[in-house]
Amino acid sequence: MSMRQAQNTGTREVREAHRFEVERLEAYMTSHVESFRGPLAVTQFKGGQSNPTYLLDSQSGRYVLRRKPPGKLLKSAHAVDREFRIISALYGADFPVPRPCVLCDDAEVIGTIFYIMEFVDGRIFWELDLPNENAEFRAALYDDVNATIARLHTYDFQSLGLGDFGTPGNYFERQISRWSRQYRASTTTSVKAMDALMQWLPENIPEDDSASIVHGDYRLDNMIVHPTEPKVIAVLDWELSTIGHPLADFTYHLMAWQMPEIGIGSTGLLGKKLDTLGIPGEDAYTKMYCERTGRSSGIEHRDFYSAFNFFRLAAILQGIVGRVRDGTAASDHAEQAEASVAPLAELGWHYAARG
Repeated sequence: MSMRQAQNTGTREVREAHRFEVERLEAYMTSHVESFRGPLAVTQFKGGQSNPTYLLDSQSGRYVLRRKPPGKLLKSAHAVDREFRIISALYGADFPVPRPCVLCDDAEVIGTIFYIMEFVDGRIFWELDLPNENAEFRAALYDDVNATIARLHTYDFQSLGLGDFGTPGNYFERQISRWSRQYRASTTTSVKAMDALMQWLPENIPEDDSASIVHGDYRLDNMIVHPTEPKVIAVLDWELSTIGHPLADFTYHLMAWQMPEIGIGSTGLLGKKLDTLGIPGEDAYTKMYCERTGRSSGIEHRDFYSAFNFFRLAAILQGIVGRVRDGTAASDHAEQAEASVAPLAELGWHYAARG
C-alpha cells in the first residue's frame, strides 16, 4: 500500500476538534432515520480536507455523516446542505451516489449542520495509475469514469428540480470572481502568478456558455469503485457542485493527466507509460468524452480551461491554508497545501501564456 493510500484509507478515533455527544446523535437518528437501531459507534474517516466525515456503525447497518466543520468559516464554503440536495436529486435519477437519509439543519444536535447517507462498500483508489490492477481493469475503469461524467453533464437539470441550484450562464466570470475573493481572504504569502491569473482570466473567457450539473471536484479518489469490478458505484464529495459549465468540470478532471508531483493529491498520470498501463492518454480520453456528449468539434480553448483549473485549485488549497491558520482544517495533511499554491499558480500561468 502506498503512503497516500495508507494516509487516507480507513477510519481513526474522532479528532478532538470534531467530537460531539454521540448520545444526542443516536437519539436524533432514532427519530429521523428510518429503521435505525442503536447503539451507535462513531469513528472518523482519515481522508478529506474540508468537511469532517464520520463512519456510523449500528445494529441497523452502517451510515456516513458529513458535517460542516466547527469554527470560523469562509462564506459559502462547506455547503453540506447543497451536497444533500444534489445527491438526493441524482439518486432519484439512478446516478451512482449513496442513498441519502436525512439532512439536519439544527446545529444543536452535534454543533453544526450535517447530513447522513448510506455507507457504500467498495474501494477508493488514491493512486491514479492503479498499481495493483492489470491493464484490462484500468482501461475498463477509466472508460466507466469517463462515461459517468459524460452522463452527469447530459442530465436535464431542470427536470431534476435543480433549476435554482446554480445560475446558468457567465459561469467562468462568476467562478473567477468567487475564487479570487476566497483566495484573497485566505492569503498568507504573495504569489505573483496568482495575481497575474486573476487579471488574465476574466479577459480571455471563451464564448461557449454551455450549462449542466457540474461536480466541481471530479477525480478518481472521489469515487467508490465496485469491490471487484471496474465500475463506479458512487461519486462522493459534492460540496462544490452547482449548475455550471461542463467543460470546466471535465477539464478539471483532465488535470490528472497534466499534474506534476508537487506534494498534493493523487500521484498523477504525467510521465507515466499509459499505453503499457492500459490508460487512455489525455487526447484519447477527451475524444471519448466529446463523443459521449455530442461535441463533434472537440474542445477549443483548452489552454484557457487548464489555466482556469490550476488557478481554481490553487485558490481552493489556499483556502485550506487559511483554515489551518484558523484551526478549522479537517485533515492532518492540510499543511502540505501551502507549499503547493505557488507551483499550481505557475502551471496555470504557463497555460495562460501559451493560450
